[in-house]
Amino acid sequence: MSDNPVLYWFRDDLRLADNPALAAAHATGRPLVLLYILDESSRESRALGGASRWWLDKSLRSLCERIAAKGGKLVLRKGPAETIIADLVAKTGATAVYWNRRYGPARKIDERIKAALKKDGAEAHSFNGSLLVEPFALKTGSGGDFKVFTPFWKALQASITIPDAAPEPRTLAAGPKLPSDDIDTWDLHPSNPDWSTGFGEMWIPGELDARRRLREFLAGAIRNYTDGRNMPAEDSTSRLSPYLHFGEISPHQVWRAARHAEESGEASAREIQKFLSEIAWRDFSHYLLYHDPEMGRLSWRRQFEAVEWRKGTKAELEAWKRGQTGYPIVDAGMRQLWATGWMHNRVRMIVASFFAKDLLVHWRKGEEWFWDTLVDADEANNANGWQWTAGTGADAAPYFRVFNPILQGEKFDPEGAYVGQWVPELAKLPPKWIHRPWEAPAAVLSVAGVTLGDTYPQPIVDHDFARKRALETYKGSSQETAA
Repeated sequence: MSDNPVLYWFRDDLRLADNPALAAAHATGRPLVLLYILDESSRESRALGGASRWWLDKSLRSLCERIAAKGGKLVLRKGPAETIIADLVAKTGATAVYWNRRYGPARKIDERIKAALKKDGAEAHSFNGSLLVEPFALKTGSGGDFKVFTPFWKALQASITIPDAAPEPRTLAAGPKLPSDDIDTWDLHPSNPDWSTGFGEMWIPGELDARRRLREFLAGAIRNYTDGRNMPAEDSTSRLSPYLHFGEISPHQVWRAARHAEESGEASAREIQKFLSEIAWRDFSHYLLYHDPEMGRLSWRRQFEAVEWRKGTKAELEAWKRGQTGYPIVDAGMRQLWATGWMHNRVRMIVASFFAKDLLVHWRKGEEWFWDTLVDADEANNANGWQWTAGTGADAAPYFRVFNPILQGEKFDPEGAYVGQWVPELAKLPPKWIHRPWEAPAAVLSVAGVTLGDTYPQPIVDHDFARKRALETYKGSSQETAA
């Protein structure tokens, strides 16, 4: 029995450092079977979008190299996780399976696997490797679930205990030899079309680059984070979201490093506090999904299921996706997304509001596009962000708050630098007109080389009209539900 291996199952935790489940499996002293499963068959596990598949490909290759350098091997398998785990445990005689917990609908898969392992005489050991605090650990003073972020954040700070970092294994001696899929056969790159050609200029997926980004952020951009994080033309955010989603870095690592930067005087308490509150917002999103597994499909505030959404014309939807709406800040964001697999958070809110309020198309359709095109597409964060903006979620911007894309652009991109970068056909317009080119004098447009309806589209919808339409629709649905 002492030679029987234990199995470690990688999921959204593609790292070796501060990985509590991996550290526990390694500490048994038994041979390790290291496994990653691409499971696209379960109804509880949402298939990855195209941009996420691109990231996964690079991240797994990096992880394979790191494991090989320590003497181990990562076994890759594609198929139903329940079948693959059972098969490997039977073939290897593994005495236990270790993993870090999931908190969305996929936890149902883990529950079935745990029950099956117990039935077959094997153990299952799970750990928290992805959140600051687990969703079932926080309750309101009355014992209920949090529905608003601010009290959630206060409770988290009052109760959180950051554990010591789980040690990274120095060696990973390979367990029994097992066949592994060739990752090339998984076809993880986008196709028809392959829009990922520019991703590599911005991203290096993997644990080592996650650490580098965190170090550089805490040594530089953090100093202007509170104000700068809202300005899309500035490099004032950490851009850690895809690394956190794939678990190439843990939120506990981020917390420790941030507090160290504060204690050493490298960053002010104000900036660190704001940054950590954004990390906690990620926890809040997972908290909501844990307590409402339907959040990705249904309005969190169920009364808004009665909203009479428009289907949207094909031309409208394509204009939004391709950054051709005629609203420069919206178009800049959508083009940044297509080119890099990422969009600045302030602009995410603007483009989502335009979709759900100006076009009055169901937020879920917009969420689906983000799911396919974001490298940081996260089941909890994506749904929570869309529902917050659409006014249907917890802690949401009220349904009657409709972002004005013109004023948002002028406030957060006052010089037009962000629009000029991503909508270059408008780059020569003065800041006064770059967010409202349809109001610019003909002479100004001519000098800037802009021909509305030709080099740049007219707005596909009038914002004032769309705002009134959205408010009437939301209000009517709310009253109908209340009645």
